[in-house]
Amino acid sequence: MEDIENIEEDEYGFSRNYFLAKELGGASKRSAHKLSDIHIVDEQELRETAIEMKHAKEISELMSEYKTMYSKWVFELRCGFGLLMYGFGSKKALIEDFASASLTEYSVMVINGYLPSVNLKQVLLALAELLSELLKCKRKSSGSLSKGQETFPSRSMDDILSFLHGPQSEDKDCFICVVVHNIDGPALRDPESQQTLARLASCSHIRMVASIDHVNAPLLWDKKMVHKQFNWLWHHVPTFAPYNVEGVFFPLVLAQGSTAQTAKTAAIVLQSLTPNAQNVFKILAEYQLSHPDEDGMPTDDLYSASRERFFVSSQVTLNSHLTEFKDHELVKTKRNSDGQECLNIPLSSDALRQLLLDLNQ
Repeated sequence: MEDIENIEEDEYGFSRNYFLAKELGGASKRSAHKLSDIHIVDEQELRETAIEMKHAKEISELMSEYKTMYSKWVFELRCGFGLLMYGFGSKKALIEDFASASLTEYSVMVINGYLPSVNLKQVLLALAELLSELLKCKRKSSGSLSKGQETFPSRSMDDILSFLHGPQSEDKDCFICVVVHNIDGPALRDPESQQTLARLASCSHIRMVASIDHVNAPLLWDKKMVHKQFNWLWHHVPTFAPYNVEGVFFPLVLAQGSTAQTAKTAAIVLQSLTPNAQNVFKILAEYQLSHPDEDGMPTDDLYSASRERFFVSSQVTLNSHLTEFKDHELVKTKRNSDGQECLNIPLSSDALRQLLLDLNQ
């Protein structure tokens, strides 16, 4: 009986002590520390932190082995297949080396799918213009093509794709190779973009070489897209290379952006554009630095300055460049007090100066 009473007293004492502790804990002083007090590393410093690359010899041997497969990959492209590269590590350098070493006889266009946004209509227009020039050269050398077959009559997506798919040449090697780095990138993951790329890959004058890195990338396509349109041949090519370029657009954990990093990101986007587009951007950047108190550079003034330096030939060409700038969020527009449309680069003066230095290197 005494034992039972002792047990009940112990349980009561434990319960009472538990609630007393909770009561005292709730009344205790709260910490004055804040999340903002944590020292956050500068993103540029964090990205430049040296990471020791191991197994350099084995990776070099692996790259050499891939190079022996270049001739096979070219043969597969000529047979009408698309090449899909997958595996751990950035495949950007590998694919670009393949293109520069083995696709010198063909026209090559690169789409950087890792960019925040990609204007596929501009890509299709550029491909159509490139094919038009290619067919014109073929006609001059063989005299077998009519003038009407060299040009595309409309700028609609369907008409451009029809032109790229048309039977303009019996030459099996008359094609343009489209390289898509990260076809599973954030800007290309939507169904509409993937359908457009699939239709593009199925065109008779197009061959596609692409890379994927996301584990769920194959879920972007249905059976028809894989086997009938993209017509993929899958190649497992792990490179173990860091995603230095592709990772620029993804913020690092416990890192804050810096002027240098912002400029670097913008520079990578601009380097993916044409030299004339870069020069037009430089004019706008220089104007903004020399007129810091204004709302921006009037569009008409930018056109006049760009035309004087032969960077654009018409207002249509300038609008094409501006569309690219806006798509990549490099330029914003607003009205000034006079009602004029002005262009403004949403970067600080320091970041803009750093960007110009990076572009002029």
